[in-house]
Amino acid sequence: MAELERIGISLDKDLLVDFDKLIARRGYQSRSEAIRDLVRQQLSEERLADPEAQAVAAVFLVYDHHAANLAEKLIAIQHSHLLQAISSLHVHLDHHDCLEVIVLRGQVAEINRVGENILSMKGVKLGRVNLVAP
Repeated sequence: MAELERIGISLDKDLLVDFDKLIARRGYQSRSEAIRDLVRQQLSEERLADPEAQAVAAVFLVYDHHAANLAEKLIAIQHSHLLQAISSLHVHLDHHDCLEVIVLRGQVAEINRVGENILSMKGVKLGRVNLVAP
């Protein structure tokens, strides 16, 4: 583990009460761990603002597996972006719908381009690209 540095912060009492409720709901063992996660989250969001930053993403999509050639098109997109598509998961939700999760790695701009290309395909009912800067 990295060397720890102790700091002190001052918070309004009402803000601290709300923060303590939040960390209790989320199951944190300490305020310190909750604050570390908040800082990491903010730093990750800052990195993701740079289109050239490296990131990973999960592209979630629900689609009708009866849509003409959609499954084949999804596979073709993944194969044409071998350096970016690092994994996928396919789940049968019901008789018509499937959930596909495609994990991409690369630059933020390229991940967004590929993700939006996937989500705009005919037959995709719902989707989202979730980016994380490691």
